[in-house]
Amino acid sequence: MERVGQVSLPHGKNQEAVNQVSAGDIGLVAKLANTVTGDTLGVKEKPFKLAPVNYPSPILSKAVYPKSKADLDKMSTGLARICEEDPSLKVQHEPDTGELLLGGMGDTHLEIAASRLHRKFGVEVNLEVPRVPYKETITVPVEAEYKHKKQTGGHGQYGHVLIRMEPLPPGGDFEFAEKIVGGSVPRNYIPAVDKGIKEARIEGVLAGNPAVNMRVTLYDGSFHPVDSSEMAFKIAAAQAFKKGMTDGSPVLLEPIMNMTITVPDSFTGDIIGDLNTKRARVLGMNPNQGINVIQAQAPLAEVLRYAIDLRSMTQGRGTFTIGFDHYEPVPALQAQKIIAAHKAAAKQE
Repeated sequence: MERVGQVSLPHGKNQEAVNQVSAGDIGLVAKLANTVTGDTLGVKEKPFKLAPVNYPSPILSKAVYPKSKADLDKMSTGLARICEEDPSLKVQHEPDTGELLLGGMGDTHLEIAASRLHRKFGVEVNLEVPRVPYKETITVPVEAEYKHKKQTGGHGQYGHVLIRMEPLPPGGDFEFAEKIVGGSVPRNYIPAVDKGIKEARIEGVLAGNPAVNMRVTLYDGSFHPVDSSEMAFKIAAAQAFKKGMTDGSPVLLEPIMNMTITVPDSFTGDIIGDLNTKRARVLGMNPNQGINVIQAQAPLAEVLRYAIDLRSMTQGRGTFTIGFDHYEPVPALQAQKIIAAHKAAAKQE
């Protein structure tokens, strides 16, 4: 239920009060309590709902950072409100990079959203190119051992684990298993081993990315009746995991995106040439009445700003959709650059 007050028609910055709005006109009703974009307003006695609008999926995303810590809480509220008003904007949290991403239909769309945040909610934000959610994995089976032994005054610390790490097929997640026989690691310490490994996998050994596509099995170890503790086994497990990752010929994995690009025929050559420079694979083309639909796969790192590139190459006449498909290893040359950049950033911190 809504209470409708004055109805008006917009004329530039001015509004003209009217008694009714006819079909085809754009009218204004202020201060509605529950109505959001996409709702249909009607009389209670004759309920009627117009078919919803199918809004396009975002084609450009940027990371949103508040300019001051005081703006952090207001930013979340403000983003939720502007996304209610404009359903073609989408906000999502990227768990692997920790960034909040704002997606829209292009650079200008996102800049306008940022200015609305400032104007309506008093929140100033920076929009930055998002980080790529790389992952890491091993390529060969490996065994690792670590003994955490520390003697101080009073009780010491003792935890000793042996683990087996093996790669899983592409698309696999992360699994932990235990095959302890004879009580070499007491049952009450196994959850601590699991926790230590899962915490260590969040930051891999190459560039600080989560480890995936592997199974880690605890198969042996030892304990001390006095000095062993959950913390000692947790530390031992984390160190054994890092050692195994280093010895398991680790590789970086990058997200590969499916792309459908629709352009006039005259621009097809330029688009294909540009895709080749972006390490993309063209999967097929479907010409139809002067328009060419190109199916391709490309690394996310190469197409973060593709909306801007495509608009520039096609004079604004090209469109595209993009969606995640799978992860695959980063070529050695690119991997070296990513790892070097991570080490340089770590030194600065």
